Amino acid sequence: MSLTPHTLAELQESLQNASTPVGPINLSAFNTVKEHIPEDMTATVQCGMTLAAFQSQIGKHGQWLPVDPPGAEQLSISDLLMWNHSGPRRLGFGTIRDWLIGIRYVSTNGELVFNGGKVVKNVAGFDLCKLLVGSQGTLGVAVEATFKLAPIPECEQFCELACDSLAHAKRLMRSLRESKLHFSVLDLVGKPDTNPLIITGFSGAQADVAAQTTQLQLLSESTKSALAHDQWRLNNEHHVASVPPASLINLIQDKAADEFVARAGNGVVYLPGPTPARTPSNLEQRVKALFDPKEILPPL
Repeated sequence: MSLTPHTLAELQESLQNASTPVGPINLSAFNTVKEHIPEDMTATVQCGMTLAAFQSQIGKHGQWLPVDPPGAEQLSISDLLMWNHSGPRRLGFGTIRDWLIGIRYVSTNGELVFNGGKVVKNVAGFDLCKLLVGSQGTLGVAVEATFKLAPIPECEQFCELACDSLAHAKRLMRSLRESKLHFSVLDLVGKPDTNPLIITGFSGAQADVAAQTTQLQLLSESTKSALAHDQWRLNNEHHVASVPPASLINLIQDKAADEFVARAGNGVVYLPGPTPARTPSNLEQRVKALFDPKEILPPL
């Protein structure tokens, strides 16, 4: 049973009365920035708003939410949270879990629950914010989120470094990680019938970005680039794997992947193909039973 609630009360009533699985839930009517306090660098937004629309509004004050998944024009704040989406700047700025400070969601019994706060420093007991991020909509329906924000970087510079092989990429990435450079982006990209590319990025004050770009060029030949490589994930079925950064190349070689996008600084790699089946842990099943006893939300 799909739901398209127009009000919070309608959503609460629908979940409270549901006796069979519901979904998908269309939250497009919940698309307002409820509060933005530029001096506190925080904002509260309804979860049906797209990430791009939210960034546009807070950007008028020189601020942004430092996450950059592809497809921000179609990606809702709800999906951003529920699937923990991120992009190339993950190394320098973290993921959405690092920027979420408060969340309001509707439970399966129709109760409106708030956890966290509206200030950066708060003590709120059990951290439901981190629990709900990445839960894929299995525990509740997020309707509102409060984020801490960051100033839009004064300058950004991205470069690509060509590699002869994965072995060459492994050596080069080791030297980059051991350098004193502060990357906001350190990605490895593979495409069929081409050599792998390392994509680097610096963000911050213009003088600092220029100095670090110069240091990078002393370490290895590089050319200026853009971040278009992450659009691959919009057009291809893929799944994600995660390992320690030093083991990333070994994983790619074990998978015999000739096409991938990897967050080389984090050890995260997106590979072609569907997500492999897995059995939820006992802990996951216990949490699911606690939050969704009626089993009306998506299964684990």
